[in-house]
Amino acid sequence: MGQKIVILGTGGTIAGTAASPMDHTGYTAGQLGVADLLAGLPAAGNGADADRLIVEQLAQLDSKDMGFEVWVKLAQRVAHHLSLSEVQAVVITHGTDTLEETAYFLHALLMPSKPVVLTCAMRPATALAPDGPQNMMDALAVAASPGAGGVSVVCAGAVFGAEDVQKTHPYRLNAFSAGDAGPIAYVEEGRLRQLRPWPHASTGLLEGRAALLGRLADTRWPRVEVVMSHAGADGWAVRALVEAGVQGLVVSTTGNGTVHRDLEAALLVAMAQGVKVLRATRCTEGRIFEGANDALPAAPGLNSAKARIALMLELMQSS
Repeated sequence: MGQKIVILGTGGTIAGTAASPMDHTGYTAGQLGVADLLAGLPAAGNGADADRLIVEQLAQLDSKDMGFEVWVKLAQRVAHHLSLSEVQAVVITHGTDTLEETAYFLHALLMPSKPVVLTCAMRPATALAPDGPQNMMDALAVAASPGAGGVSVVCAGAVFGAEDVQKTHPYRLNAFSAGDAGPIAYVEEGRLRQLRPWPHASTGLLEGRAALLGRLADTRWPRVEVVMSHAGADGWAVRALVEAGVQGLVVSTTGNGTVHRDLEAALLVAMAQGVKVLRATRCTEGRIFEGANDALPAAPGLNSAKARIALMLELMQSS
């Protein structure tokens, strides 16, 4: 018997059902258990014996409704399983809407050396040609691959790193991209064609994040919101959020981290009042290049949703 692969179910379109096999949008997400999804796959699972698989249903929801309570449970179970010597990897079934956020949260908090592979579907399980079964098979192939590690996302035959992945299309099967970073690998006939290194654990952050994981369930999540820089942005939203007690703000900027002057003025006032601020670009490719005269700090390489998670974790770790 080989090492175990743990599969954690959270719901999503991959577990969704609709009244008609032709209905790809009017379905209800999170209706089937992860054990039901596995039952429809070849028993071998890319050559792995069925008894290698450990299955847990952690949640059953549409990922647009993902919240902190599920994140805490997910992080704790992933950390528990990865700590066991007999566990090779963890696979997570997840909805596509917030998949990139959950992937980045697990990456930033756990920074695992073993593989944590999130997978999904754009069509419900009842579709005439569902994409979930192949995505699940591909995720199992990644999880069982020698040398694989870190948090990744598998969809439509491509493997993306948690920091880079982003949902870029609301409907098509290959709905994810990593921008100009590109995929880590492709899964072809159950085998990996690797293009660049896996996102393994980074040294230096593990000790602090491990301590945070231990008290995550009892720690109050800070209020961090996202505002956007756009034509006519006058800072009204920033002032309202500061008055409401916000602790952190991520500004989704134009171009190379540029911010409307009126919005920037409001953000500087917020910073002076103790609110943490980060910039993240609206551009879907590239990253912000910070300059010596920048008034606001940046989160290079992260979109606004992930920058929000990074800021929340920073605030919790320092509290």
